[in-house]
Amino acid sequence: MSLLVVGATGTLGRQIARRALDEGYEVRCLVRSFKRAAFLREWGAELVKGDLCEPETLPAAMEGVTAIIDAATARPTDSTSIAQVDWQGKVALIQAAKAAGVDRYVFISILDAEQYPHVPLMEIKRCTETFLAESGLNYTVLKPAGFLQGLIGQYAMPILERQAVWVTTGASAIAYMDTQDIAKFAVQALKVPETVNRTFPVVGSRAWEAYEIIRLCERLSGQEAKVTRMPLGLLRSMRRVARFFQWTWNLADRLAFTEVLASGKALTASMEETYQLFKLNPTEMTTLEGYMQDYFSRITKKLKEIEYEREKEKERQLAKRQKRSPFKSTK
Repeated sequence: MSLLVVGATGTLGRQIARRALDEGYEVRCLVRSFKRAAFLREWGAELVKGDLCEPETLPAAMEGVTAIIDAATARPTDSTSIAQVDWQGKVALIQAAKAAGVDRYVFISILDAEQYPHVPLMEIKRCTETFLAESGLNYTVLKPAGFLQGLIGQYAMPILERQAVWVTTGASAIAYMDTQDIAKFAVQALKVPETVNRTFPVVGSRAWEAYEIIRLCERLSGQEAKVTRMPLGLLRSMRRVARFFQWTWNLADRLAFTEVLASGKALTASMEETYQLFKLNPTEMTTLEGYMQDYFSRITKKLKEIEYEREKEKERQLAKRQKRSPFKSTK
């Protein structure tokens, strides 16, 4: 099977490409920059130039492709908006896939997107799900809630570096999942006929609140977190201001997502049916505790290695100073 991965340079997309290659798929990746995606070629993937915001580049990328896994989304730093990438771009991608006769289309959405019509990213994901379902393609929609990888920069690193950890007041609990595990479901969907034209949650074993994660990081790192609380009202004000300026619209749309986090409703779902249909073992999935334990263990080991090298260097310098110079005069 020839597989096209869209969004392959992203946090999740690269794991999907890696998983598919490991399972023997012929993997092609739609990329905007060959230089940025060079690591994908080194892994064994074929790179093809294309851009969701340039529909004319898509048909050539799909020649000979039998399946697509779409993990692309607009980045906060992109000059393009969420509407341009996640709606207009996805419509163009789905239409191109239909015209090319692609057999399967796996789309990565967001859990509970239909419950937040006032949040741009959530509403666009919901609309894309509907458009895909009505396209006539054989589709599967996977709906994660959050990535474990994002917790390193949000919690672990600031605590280690004794910097502020920003927490939104009243933030909802989230059932985070490792992107490597989400990739397992994405690739497995291609092999399980029962997943065709279905939507599935893909979330972790439990939902975690922000302070639970902070306490876990404190315990594992042996350091106390410096927590700074961000009032929801302030974020709402920032969003209103950002909407005044065209160059900050993307930021405003991202800030709107805080409404989801502050809803008080946990982002989680039962995974019983998902595991059963996808024939995957829940005990083989990475837990948040295990992920953080592994991260802090690796960091601790690295710090010890650095400290050891520093001590060895001190000893070498001391030995040099204590060594008697051959040119020193003697009586």
